[in-house]
Parts: sequence; C-alpha cells; structure tokens
Amino acid sequence: MTKAKMISTLTMAAAALLIACGNGSATNSNDNTAETPTTEQNIVAKEYDFRIVAQHTHSTESYTQGLEYVDGMMWEGTGREGKSHIQRIDLTSGKCNIVASLPKSDFGEGITHFGDRIYQLTWLSEKAYVYDLKGSLIKTIPYRGEGWGITTDGTRLFMSDGSSVIRIVNPETFDTEGVIGVTINNSSLELINELEWIEGKIWANVYLSDCIVEIDPATGKVTGFVDLSPLRELLKNNPEAEAMNGIAYNPETKNLYVTGKDWNRLFEIEIYK
Repeated sequence: MTKAKMISTLTMAAAALLIACGNGSATNSNDNTAETPTTEQNIVAKEYDFRIVAQHTHSTESYTQGLEYVDGMMWEGTGREGKSHIQRIDLTSGKCNIVASLPKSDFGEGITHFGDRIYQLTWLSEKAYVYDLKGSLIKTIPYRGEGWGITTDGTRLFMSDGSSVIRIVNPETFDTEGVIGVTINNSSLELINELEWIEGKIWANVYLSDCIVEIDPATGKVTGFVDLSPLRELLKNNPEAEAMNGIAYNPETKNLYVTGKDWNRLFEIEIYK
C-alpha cells in the first residue's frame, strides 16, 4: 500500500468510526446511535456493551494476526517476517506451542478453521497455507492481492485485504465467488482486518481502532459495534502493545476472546446487545 493510499484509507476509516465510536472514550453505552431513522435501506449501527469474563496471559512475542477457538483449544496466527507461526495457546498458563512456521520471507496474517484444516493467509506473498490440525502442511493456494483476515461460514471462506471489501472465496481455489462492500451508517468502512463468523454475522477488527464491528454478510452493513478501548487501559507494563487484533468465538459460552499485537493479555468478554 502506498503512503498516499494509506493516508486516504485511514482518513475514511477514522471518519466512519468517529460516527460510531464517538471520541473513543472508555465509556460503554447501549444508547449511542445516530439520529437518522432506521429503515431497511438505512441501517444505523448500534453500540453494544460488554463485560470482562476472564483475563489470560498472552505472549508479548505474539504479533497476533488471527485467533480461532476450536474444540476447547485456542489457535493463533502470528505475523512479521521470521516470526510468523501457527500456534496453540494454553489459556491457563499462556504458554504457546508452535505447531508450524512460515518461511522467513512470508508475513503471516489471519487464520480460520475449515473442516479438518487450518488456513493461514500471508500479507504480501499472495498465498494461503493450509495445514491439518496437527500443524502439518497440506498445500499452499495462490491468490491475488493482500491477505489480512479470513473466516468461514462452514461452506465458503470470507477474506479481507485491508480495504472496505470482503471477498467470498472458494476454499479449494481461492477464486472469488462474490464480494461484500462494508459500510457503517452509509459510509464505506476501510481497513477491515481480522474476521470471525459468529451466528450468521461477520465480526471484524478495524485496523488501528479499538472497535470491533458486526457486519451483516447479506448487505455489508455494520449492524453493531463494541468500543473495547477500556481493555487497553488494563495492559500494565506492556510498552510493546500495538493494534488490537484477534477475535475468537466460543459457541458453547457464546463469549468472545480478543487481544492485540504483542499484548500481554487475552480477554474473554461477553457482549450485551
């Protein structure tokens, strides 16, 4: 991404999130909605509240690009050249067990669990790595453009590239089968990052924001969001902490797990709508 394009996308993303998240304060409210009337064509994003259920240790060496909770196990994909891994996290101790590592030339991005496989994107290498659940490489699949976040509805894959577009891709070929343009309160929302499919909706991190958003995949409209900036205040002695990134879902408790790049905490939260 060129410097000019980055500035442009940051400006647009910031403008859209200002509408939704206000000034990014540490308060949470269920009443923070725009005054525009809600209709089928004009969906106004609603702010959801949350509470912290638990806090877990998270490695400050983990530049989180993706999280996935699978059958009681937390999987994490990390980034940076030479430090991009697929690993499992012991939530009790915070210990990471690296099960696969990318070549030093590749920068790891989002991950998702699909069937009996784990998919991991790369930022600029234009290929996805596909592993079995033991971390053994099955194959790589080429794609065009940048890879940021990825999730699945159990049939298709949904992939972000840092723009306002989420592509629907074939799990075997990564051919594009559809696109979703993400908007919030009628404005395009850029910098869509990590993705997680939760009960028919796509939840996403927005890069350089402490908000996570709920997206209707049928329309691309953001139907809700959560301002998680209060979590950053709980990161004590963590100067390495960078952008919030990583969303995982536990279907049994219906709680979410969230963290960030090099954060020393991984939070389990409950969202109130």
